[in-house]
Amino acid sequence: MRTQDADSAAAAVPKRAASGERHAVDTILPIIYLLCSLRICKLISPPNSTPVTTTLPIMRRRPALLLPLLLAAMAAAEPAPSTLSGPSRPVTVSLLEERGHAVDLPDTDPRVQRRVNGWSPEQIAVAPSASPTSAWVSWVTGEYQIGDAVKPLNPATINSVVRYGLAADALTHTATGVAMVYSQLYPFEGLLNYTSGIIHHVRLHGLEPATKYYYQCGDPAAAGGMSAVNAFRTLPAVGPASYPARIAVVGDLGLTYNTTSTVDHMVSNDPDMVLLVGDVSYANMYLTNGTGADCYSCAFGKNTPIHETYQPRWDYWGRYMEPVTSRVPMAVVEGNHEIEQQAGNKTFAAYSARFAFPSEESGSGSPFYYSFDAGGIHFVMLAAYADYSKSGEQYRWLEKDLAKVNRSVTPWLIAGWHAPWYTTYKAHYREVECMRVAMEDLLYSHGLDIVFTGHVHAYERSNRVYNYTLDPCGPVHISVGDGGNREKMAVGHADEPGRCPDPKKTPGKFMGGFCAFNFTSGPAKGKFCWDRQPEYSAYRESSFGHGILQVKNDTHALWQWHRNQDVYNSVGDEIFIVREPHRCLCNSSRPAHHRRP
Repeated sequence: MRTQDADSAAAAVPKRAASGERHAVDTILPIIYLLCSLRICKLISPPNSTPVTTTLPIMRRRPALLLPLLLAAMAAAEPAPSTLSGPSRPVTVSLLEERGHAVDLPDTDPRVQRRVNGWSPEQIAVAPSASPTSAWVSWVTGEYQIGDAVKPLNPATINSVVRYGLAADALTHTATGVAMVYSQLYPFEGLLNYTSGIIHHVRLHGLEPATKYYYQCGDPAAAGGMSAVNAFRTLPAVGPASYPARIAVVGDLGLTYNTTSTVDHMVSNDPDMVLLVGDVSYANMYLTNGTGADCYSCAFGKNTPIHETYQPRWDYWGRYMEPVTSRVPMAVVEGNHEIEQQAGNKTFAAYSARFAFPSEESGSGSPFYYSFDAGGIHFVMLAAYADYSKSGEQYRWLEKDLAKVNRSVTPWLIAGWHAPWYTTYKAHYREVECMRVAMEDLLYSHGLDIVFTGHVHAYERSNRVYNYTLDPCGPVHISVGDGGNREKMAVGHADEPGRCPDPKKTPGKFMGGFCAFNFTSGPAKGKFCWDRQPEYSAYRESSFGHGILQVKNDTHALWQWHRNQDVYNSVGDEIFIVREPHRCLCNSSRPAHHRRP
């Protein structure tokens, strides 16, 4: 039987606990205030939430809110690791099975349906030109056709005009451009042909760097022919004093529900530009009648002599992405899903027609490889599915392009292409050895800092590496093929028992032959695969997501990778990539002791 004293003592326990909680709050609140003064509160507050500083009085009344916030603040305050610390110990994060599936958006989804009438523009997109004083604007007018017999629209029937200026009600400048259509033809019984709407590309000139421009695109002479007013910000002026604040990097995006999560997370990070490193719409995962599959090779090629595609998926993708692409410049490079072979052995028709590239401005004359500058960064976008041999046009262009780079003006050299040279996943393991053998020495000799790739449907970041060897002057290779496509995640690693692929089956049809031999030195000497996670692989994880690169100055850049399943401002992997030009550059070439023997 409880006594009165016992009841009194029991009643005092929560009072003492409450008093202790208040003491803890009073002790820790100054820490929270300090973190807020250091602008860390922005990192620990969810998007569109009440600022932490206005919720602190509430925490006095509800101390239970304090501990999670403090832990998040402490985690946010912890500095990211740096490449200056040397190679990271290899880390592997396995797939959560429920996270690995992907389902395409159906054609009934309002986000992919045509929302304009007549000649009104749709699928509006902005792309970088060779320098921040110009930019490309692209769009589509008219409706595509699909059927046994299709008749292409006439591009000459409508003009390609962009009006632009510094205010929405003062579009004082006008630029004109070119229009085109493309067709995807399958002259086989039972297959459907496709011809696109009219695709327009207009280059804007005389722009001020780092400036917000308003624009309309279309044909002012056509009824309803002009778009609503959109806006985008030009990239920073070329030079080492400024950089794009946030560069989003995605690959293998597709158009699934996972894609929508990737894009939502990416938009929440407010990027200044987007790099899309190939595999865009995945239209070639469909038959011409719109029937899809989860595997590129498992459901096609049985009844027809050519791999089919369903080209309207390109239009769906352009419509879905328009809220992003109409206001954020996006640079694209081709992937294997853009090959899309058709009659007459024609390839890359949709990719070449739908996107604008600074090909002429950068001297390449090709939609498959080009370069451009943004602030203190020189970007080089290369083709894994065009001739990359040392005797080919792409290699000769790359030699000339790199020779013109002045690292005192653009200290950072960043490259992007689709298929990774350094991947430890079984899928596509050492698939592009011929490209690596042909181009790695050239890029290394010019001090390449970072490489972005996709293709492998997972995330992986390397340590600084050159010729499969840890090298303090080698680039960091980052693969972001985890954008959301319907082919699901890559899971198995080539270094796991029984997963090392047959070397003779590694090169793809369009990959330039067989170059992947057994290693001749190092821990994997005499073998085709390692028997553990290679030391050059710093971090690998099978999760959908995207990355953000923040170049801070001429030597430091912060890379952060974000999982789709995490809250918007959570970071799954991060590293400060630090350039050491005094160590690794000498008149745009490597010191002799850092060159390959």
